[in-house]
Amino acid sequence: MTLYDSSADMEPLLPDDKKGELSGAATLLFAEASRIAGALRPHTRSKIASLVRSMNGYYSNLIEGHRTKPQEIESALRKDFSSNKSIREKQLLHLAHLEAQEALEAMNLPVAELVKPEAICLIHKEFCKRLPPEMLVVKDGAGKTYDVIPGEVRNYNVAVGRHLAPDYKALPRLMERFSNFYVQEAGKSTATSIIAAMAAHHRLAWIHPFGDGNGRVARLTTHLWLRSMGAGGEGLWTLSRGLARRVNDYRVALDAADEKRRNDYDGRGYLSETALRAFCGFMLETAIDQTRFMAELLDIGNFENRLTAYCRQQEAEGSLHRDAALLVKQVFLEDEIRRGDAARILNVSPRTAQSVIGELLEKRYLTSPSPKGTLRLDFPNRARSFLFPELYPAGSSTDMDSEMAP
Repeated sequence: MTLYDSSADMEPLLPDDKKGELSGAATLLFAEASRIAGALRPHTRSKIASLVRSMNGYYSNLIEGHRTKPQEIESALRKDFSSNKSIREKQLLHLAHLEAQEALEAMNLPVAELVKPEAICLIHKEFCKRLPPEMLVVKDGAGKTYDVIPGEVRNYNVAVGRHLAPDYKALPRLMERFSNFYVQEAGKSTATSIIAAMAAHHRLAWIHPFGDGNGRVARLTTHLWLRSMGAGGEGLWTLSRGLARRVNDYRVALDAADEKRRNDYDGRGYLSETALRAFCGFMLETAIDQTRFMAELLDIGNFENRLTAYCRQQEAEGSLHRDAALLVKQVFLEDEIRRGDAARILNVSPRTAQSVIGELLEKRYLTSPSPKGTLRLDFPNRARSFLFPELYPAGSSTDMDSEMAP
């Protein structure tokens, strides 16, 4: 077979939207993401966003066929890795994704920089540099092995399922065309930029610039793109959750968008415009579902009720001091409180209040920036599946197979 070797081979890079269906969906996504961004106060929002970031890694692993259990995730976060090679590698993948996403978010790259080849390579490097060399090896169809160098494009040819990736010698031209086009589209309207983010997700996967890790790089790029333009909901929703829960549909849509133009009514590029439009529609639909799911999950009244109910249950079981739920609830409502206010809130002596505070800090219901600092909300590991149903994995490795929520 002839390898793709021209930048024209991946045209069109953005589907036609004469009916305005994609623009309407993109505008709705931006509105829904903005709505959940304002649902919580800063410290609580930041804490929940860190949980969502971890779930982004979990679901990205799941898309790649790597399922991790909650206890394995928690152990990985403590750098306590399993002696079982398979489990340890999945733990390392999760941690690498989590740390890479956090580092990349801190860079706050604008979209005009994000789509440049050097930024795409940086995303790959941030993920892969956190993995041991033995996990950075790929095989071609003939069984020959190649090293995957963090941040460096491949210098060999590969096939991905039915897709024969472009000739490695053409990668500089393809990446330059990718960058030049999407820099322009990102500078247009908000709706156009969001549609471009979804189209770029496929086209970056199609280019397949790296020996391995291309799917993760595409998902991280899309996440950072939406975040950069204010559609990331301050980190309170994750596209990867929706893609993992519809992973077969995701793969079918990706494969379909690889197809050549079907007829004279299917755009003017080499690849199918109809399939690219359908892919963008699928991605937007999935993203909207996830923002709505998180909006319902984080509804202030519902979340407060779940938080209070869980703490009251722990009080009844003797795991928490009586009325500790009052303090946790007040911290949630005010975002943070001074330690000296705890006695008044609980209507107890300062000594008793200190005892309650110590217990809540130790059991991670609360956190504090310093030994005498203000009190802020935290979430015990075992409470997360109760507080964030169907976001955080519960005790079973099969819990995430449920399709009860969007």
